[in-house]
Amino acid sequence: MTIGLLKEPAHETRVSLLAEAVATLTKKGVTVLVENGAGEKAFCSNADYEKAGAKVKEKSEILRVADIILSIHQPMQSALAGLESKILIGVYHPLYNAGLMQQWANQGISTFSLDMLPRTTRAQAMDVLSSQANIAGYKAALTAANLYVRYFPMFMTAAGTIPPAKVLILGAGVAGLQAIATARRLGAVVEVFDTRPAVKDEVISLGSKFIEVEGAADASKAGGYAVEQSQEFMQRQKAKIAESIAKADIVITTAQIPGKKAPVLITEEMIAAMRKGSVIKDIAAATGGNTPVTKNNETINYNGVTIVGNSNLAATMPFDASRMYGKNVLNFLQLIINKEGQINLNWEDDLVKGSCITHNGEITNERVKTLVLAKTDGFNEV
Repeated sequence: MTIGLLKEPAHETRVSLLAEAVATLTKKGVTVLVENGAGEKAFCSNADYEKAGAKVKEKSEILRVADIILSIHQPMQSALAGLESKILIGVYHPLYNAGLMQQWANQGISTFSLDMLPRTTRAQAMDVLSSQANIAGYKAALTAANLYVRYFPMFMTAAGTIPPAKVLILGAGVAGLQAIATARRLGAVVEVFDTRPAVKDEVISLGSKFIEVEGAADASKAGGYAVEQSQEFMQRQKAKIAESIAKADIVITTAQIPGKKAPVLITEEMIAAMRKGSVIKDIAAATGGNTPVTKNNETINYNGVTIVGNSNLAATMPFDASRMYGKNVLNFLQLIINKEGQINLNWEDDLVKGSCITHNGEITNERVKTLVLAKTDGFNEV
């Protein structure tokens, strides 16, 4: 059985497997083919892969020979011609790319999108969303501190006392919790808003204040994401956030709803109430952002407030991000490769079934199938 490791698009620094992960596979008798230069941006050279037992090949040969193809992002559609019966594993955001999934189904490609894994205890070892969000939260706090025009911690000097920065974090999922911990280590005073009361204890344990708004819809089964709320709740939420944001120096936003545009939590009026030099770091930028003026992969100045749209912060730490992602992939591969090193798709396994988007010429995921039938599809090549 052969696994192919592709080089990611130019904007991506990560790679699906580092050499250490490849060594784990080759020791089990799995043949691993690595595209020339695939790991360069993650500080893993062709020589490192070869030392781990892999063979460095060009993309065309990998696509022709490999049974399983690993690529974090969607490969160029032109490269996928003639890939019937191949297995693709990556993070393909099928709820936003339903049209592409239909096209892959028509081509006979079997697709496993790891962002669609059920968020269960058993899936934690292969939860790429959590491993990458952890990095995103950490880097969100660090980059916000770097952009902020004042100190984060309180300083008492002969020249006077400098108060600590006030940080507001919207969303206490994996990214939000890591942002809290990092901002606190830097000495900031942190307030946190989340629609899920269940995260209150975690927020408080990290030394920050939890802002409560009563009447939130139950998000316990949303896999760590936000859920749509009632208009009445949204009004109360808006008032609470407005009150806190007027006092905040740094705002880090992380709220997203799977398959939908990110909720706008910060209005232009709220931004206008922030003092000059404040910073908003919007991690939800790729799905529209939590402010109405966020632009993905751009930094803008809006009336003296710096607003940074960046949903790929994990790529700013390519080595560790690739290491953790690769470990997630290895754990998932154990579900679909048997002890003899052969592909064995067990459809009784909820993780295999839940992450499978296309197979045998059909879309297998009901949510994606519904999107295609509703003609709300569309895809973007990278």
